[in-house]
Amino acid sequence: MESRKTSFALFALAFIFLQLHVAAQNNGITTYQYRRVPENKIDEFVKRETTYWSKVAQKAVDAKKLTFWALLEKVGGYDLPNSSNFLFINTYTNVDQAGDVWGKAEAITGMKMAQIETNSMSTTTSMFFVHDENWAQAASAVPPKDFNYVVMIYHNTNYPDSLINLEKTYWLPFIQKAMDNHQTPQMAWGNSIVLSPSADNIKFNTVSFDLYKTLADALMPKWDTNAVFPVEGLTKINNIEINRRGSVIYRVVKVVSAN
Repeated sequence: MESRKTSFALFALAFIFLQLHVAAQNNGITTYQYRRVPENKIDEFVKRETTYWSKVAQKAVDAKKLTFWALLEKVGGYDLPNSSNFLFINTYTNVDQAGDVWGKAEAITGMKMAQIETNSMSTTTSMFFVHDENWAQAASAVPPKDFNYVVMIYHNTNYPDSLINLEKTYWLPFIQKAMDNHQTPQMAWGNSIVLSPSADNIKFNTVSFDLYKTLADALMPKWDTNAVFPVEGLTKINNIEINRRGSVIYRVVKVVSAN
C-alpha cells in the first residue's frame, strides 16, 4: 500500500511539473519586428545577423530566455521601396527581460558593437506582440530541410479568440491529417493572436502561417483530390472574418530554436 501511495505521489508530482512546463511555454510572448533594409545593405545585414546575432540568440535559448529566433526575407511584394523586406520573429519566455537577451552581444560574439550592429543599416517599420496558439507539422517533416518558405496569412475579425478556436477545432486536425497523408505539399501550420498594437488602420488581429519546402509549393500548393475539406468549419471561419485576408511569402534565412 505504501509503495502504491508513493508511486501515486510521484506520478502526481510529475504531472504537476508537466503542467507547469506547459504553462510556462504558453506564457511566452512572441514579437514580430518588420525591417526595411536598402538593397545595397542587404548582404551585410544578412551576414551580421546570421553570423553574430544568431549566436546571441543561441546563447539566450541555452539560458532559456528565448525559445525561438528567426530571420525571414520577404519574397516579392508591392510598394517595395516603402515596405519592409525582412521579418524577425522572437519568442521570449519573459518578455520583460528582453533587454537581457541582446545586451551582452559584444561579450558573446567577441566583436565591437560597431562591427555587428544592424540598426544603422535598417529601419523598423512596425512591431507586434503576439501569442502563439496552435501548431502542427507533418509527421515526416525535417524542419532544417523542409521549412524553407513561410506564407504569413493575416486575418481580421471582431472575434479573434473565436477565430483561433475555430481553426483549432476544424483546420488543425484537417491539415494535420492532410500533411501526414501527403495530400498537400504543406509541411507545417500554426497560428497566433495579436496582443498589441490594435487600431482601425491595422487590418489583422490573428496570423496563421503555412510552411513549405519550395517556393513553387508556397505559390501554388497542389491538393490531393481525395482531401475532404472541413466545409462547415471553413464557413464558420469565413463568416466572422471582416475583410479579405492578406498574405506574404517569406524565405527562411536563419532559425535558432529550443526545439
